[in-house]
Amino acid sequence: MVDYHAANQSYQYGPSSGGNGAGGGGTMGDYMAQEDDWDRDLLLDPAWEKQQRKTFTAWCNSHLRKAGTQIENIDEDFRDGLKLMLLLEVISGERLPKPERGKMRVHKINNVNKALDFIASKGVKLVSIGAEEIVDGNAKMTLGMIWTIILRFAIQDISVEETSAKEGLLLWCQRKTAPYKNVNVQNFHISWKDGLAFNALIHRHRPELIEYDKLRKDDPVTNLNNAFEVAEKYLDIPKMLDAEDIVNTARPDEKAIMTYVSSFYHAFSGAQKAETAANRICKVLAVNQENEHLMEDYERLASDLLEWIRRTIPWLEDRVPQKTIQEMQQKLEDFRDYRRVHKPPKVQEKCQLEINFNTLQTKLRLSNRPAFMPSEGKMVSDINNGWQHLEQAEKGYEEWLLNEIRRLERLDHLAEKFRQKASIHEAWTDGKEAMLKQRDYETATLSDIKALIRKHEAFESDLAAHQDRVEQIAAIAQELNELDYYDSHNVNTRCQKICDQWDALGSLTHSRREALEKTEKQLETIDQLHLEYAKRAAPFNNWMESAMEDLQDMFIVHTIEEIEGLISAHDQFKSTLPDADREREAILAIHKEAQRIAESNHIKLSGSNPYTTVTPQIINTKWEKVQQLVPKRDHALLEEQSKQQSNEHLRRQFASQANIVGPWIQTKMEEIGRISIEMNGTLEDQLSHLKQYERSIVDYKPNLDLLEQQHQLIQEALIFDNKHTNYTMEHIRVGWEQLLTTIARTINEVENQILTRDAKGISQEQMQEFRASFNHFDKKQTGSMDSDDFRALLISTGYSLGDAEFNRIMSVVDPNHSGLVTFQAFIDFMSRETTDTDTADQVIASFKVLAGDKVSLEAPGGWLGGALPARTGRVGPGGPVCGWEWPRALPCHPQNFITAEELRRELPPDQAEYCIARMAPYQGADAVPGALDYKSFSTALYGESDL
Repeated sequence: MVDYHAANQSYQYGPSSGGNGAGGGGTMGDYMAQEDDWDRDLLLDPAWEKQQRKTFTAWCNSHLRKAGTQIENIDEDFRDGLKLMLLLEVISGERLPKPERGKMRVHKINNVNKALDFIASKGVKLVSIGAEEIVDGNAKMTLGMIWTIILRFAIQDISVEETSAKEGLLLWCQRKTAPYKNVNVQNFHISWKDGLAFNALIHRHRPELIEYDKLRKDDPVTNLNNAFEVAEKYLDIPKMLDAEDIVNTARPDEKAIMTYVSSFYHAFSGAQKAETAANRICKVLAVNQENEHLMEDYERLASDLLEWIRRTIPWLEDRVPQKTIQEMQQKLEDFRDYRRVHKPPKVQEKCQLEINFNTLQTKLRLSNRPAFMPSEGKMVSDINNGWQHLEQAEKGYEEWLLNEIRRLERLDHLAEKFRQKASIHEAWTDGKEAMLKQRDYETATLSDIKALIRKHEAFESDLAAHQDRVEQIAAIAQELNELDYYDSHNVNTRCQKICDQWDALGSLTHSRREALEKTEKQLETIDQLHLEYAKRAAPFNNWMESAMEDLQDMFIVHTIEEIEGLISAHDQFKSTLPDADREREAILAIHKEAQRIAESNHIKLSGSNPYTTVTPQIINTKWEKVQQLVPKRDHALLEEQSKQQSNEHLRRQFASQANIVGPWIQTKMEEIGRISIEMNGTLEDQLSHLKQYERSIVDYKPNLDLLEQQHQLIQEALIFDNKHTNYTMEHIRVGWEQLLTTIARTINEVENQILTRDAKGISQEQMQEFRASFNHFDKKQTGSMDSDDFRALLISTGYSLGDAEFNRIMSVVDPNHSGLVTFQAFIDFMSRETTDTDTADQVIASFKVLAGDKVSLEAPGGWLGGALPARTGRVGPGGPVCGWEWPRALPCHPQNFITAEELRRELPPDQAEYCIARMAPYQGADAVPGALDYKSFSTALYGESDL
């Protein structure tokens, strides 16, 4: 449909204005004057008049039907001026003065004059055409007036290669039909008689409608009727000519042909505009759909990552200790699996999520869309906070595991020590209560009594010697209770039994001493040698028991210095063995001397030494036991020394590799920082260099894997410290993750700069100039600057800034009010200042073209929807012509709606359905069923309202 609203421009044609035409170089007045020199005698030629009547009538009705009316007789239906004014309002899109209601001749003349005045106001010079002649039904003048209107509103604005009007239309026809055989358009009469030119025009623009190769030049009537029927059925161009009239006329009417051909021009020109508009909308919608897909992907990835963090943190915060080392070591192994297997993919997901978010925001800025705001709780900052909480819980969890393992190791050591000492003590106390309860002194001899007294004294000495062991047992039990040992109940029960038994032994010992002392006065004889033997054998026996206990005592060390200390103490102990051996021999000599004296004096000893139960056989047995335990202790210490030396080797091996990997990571971080600031070469060169740099970093991963293997060996060996390096595996892992994240972010920044450059048409020189200016004012070389430095940068680029303007610019480049401006934000700002992007107004204009020439006529009583106002009288040839009831002037407005059918016809299916699903129903008074509001939809695309 032709867009006649474009004719609203204020052209000043005619000899008085001196203005030029749309493209022909001459004035409209000159052109119209030439057209007015038409042969008025020829106009009365019956063949030509018939063609003009039919063509002009069809042309007028093609426009009047938009207002819901039409004409039957061209020289009768325009006599009252009402439909003439209506025709001008429809084709111009402007409001004419209010028509007069009267039915008298003067009222009709006034209405026609208003129409003629409007035509004259458009720069058209009317020659010899007056209102009276139109009112009188002068066919010649009426046809001349309609032709003048057609020239002004349908042909004048045609412009092709700096030619306009008739010449422009002729040139357009020649260009379009040039490739076709048997078509040679040189004029607007005989060149069209065979009908091939009409078919060629249609085939050139809509080849699916015409089978041109099947047309024959010698069958003009068939050719013409084919073109006329196809144009009316598929192109909405009414049939304005008769094939027989054209064929049977030697020279068809030029004006009729021009009028009909101009309809083809406007139809195909409108189709081109619709295609351009559809392409623009497709482009805008494609960007919007892609951005929505990115937003949905971000929401999904963010939800998954936050859910994983939410599930993992309670596991890391679980501090319920286990009862055994094996259970805690399993927890440690689970934690290692988490660090090696479960966490690294999530680190990559987090990094990719940030990259996707930055890319999405860049695309939104480039397409002039509002920034993407994720759902509540799914911002990048929320993810970073959750990740920070996760790492804090992770660090505390590992420390807790190691402390628990140390605690359980000490508990196991203490528990074994408690059981060993308790077993020794219980073995010693076995039978002691029964012995102390004996009443053998009542029937004993004096020597027996004295022996019993001495024996009891030795027992008391032995009892005192075991006091330390009992105290040690109680102290170990107390420590196990303080360390929350899982079997504390059994330990406490056994310790309480030992203490109760010890108290009973003390009480029994005291009672027996009183009984022996009561009878001691009667007993004087005592074997001094046995007594001396007993006194020396008891402490020596205790020493051997203590030595055996120490030699069998378990030990736990963590460093080579500790084991070397134990070896030194053991060597010192071995150095005392010669003195101990001499003491043993001295004790045995006393026993032998007693036997020698008894034998020499024929004394019959009553069995063993009455003063002690420690016989020479016991001393020798225990001494042999000590001699056997010493090399076993040597072997255990040497094995532990070898183990600690192996651990020391693992420490040094890990430290050697860590002291290489740690500084390497730090160096690469610094180099990436310098690269991101310097950025030499083109953006593609920079991107290629950064990706090569990224590959070199990824290629370094085997060194990190080797370090992980060495760290695994250290963990399995339960090595908890390393004095040879300040780097821990945690430091190396964090540094490596930061290095990968930094290079990925730097590459993403360059890719976003390329997107900005390509989308905004920024040259490489401009980009380098922007970078040089930014680096100059980035004094700290951090890749961002504060507001003062940014103000200086803007001033250096030629901006004259007041506080209000600068605050506006800061709200654009720093929407989060962080106080810092990044290079990417600076590039986005400069690109918006120097380039053009699609706007909401452009999209609205495109939808307007697709919607076509819908017209809304305002009038009381129901002009809306195409109905005419009430009419009085009748209209017909030969009868009185009465006017319409016009209560007020009729405004003519384009409607701001489009239908679903039009969207599906002009747009691809997916994008048409996208628009239909999101457009609100049109609420205007002129709405029709299914009308959609494209204006509010277009503004919503650019963030000016809710979509």
